[in-house]
Amino acid sequence: MGYFNNDRKDIKTLEDVQLMVDSFYHKVRQDALLGPVFNTHINNWSKHLPKMYRFWQTILLHEYTYKGSPFQPHLKLPIDSTHFNVWLKLFHQTIDDHFSGEKADEAKWRANKMAEMFQMKLDYYHSN
Repeated sequence: MGYFNNDRKDIKTLEDVQLMVDSFYHKVRQDALLGPVFNTHINNWSKHLPKMYRFWQTILLHEYTYKGSPFQPHLKLPIDSTHFNVWLKLFHQTIDDHFSGEKADEAKWRANKMAEMFQMKLDYYHSN
């Protein structure tokens, strides 16, 4: 019989968003494929993480604290569909490790849509 963590709650507060972001980027930084890309291109994690808190706080909690264009910084990264697939796997794992509920499902849905959009834009920019 598998273990089911029924202590998981939904994403409702900035603290929940911070847990999600911190846990996710911990996985990313340790990953054999994604770690080198992120660790090479992010010089200051103490600046990057709060930006990601604001991004997800804006998207999931409708507290509009993020300003900027999330796609632009990814334009010159050496990434392809393999990277996005691993990114999504780690993101979904992070959500499932900590959260359950409507906002948790929305976070996964939005991450899927974001990965899809970023891949399409990157493919377009690299072929033109």
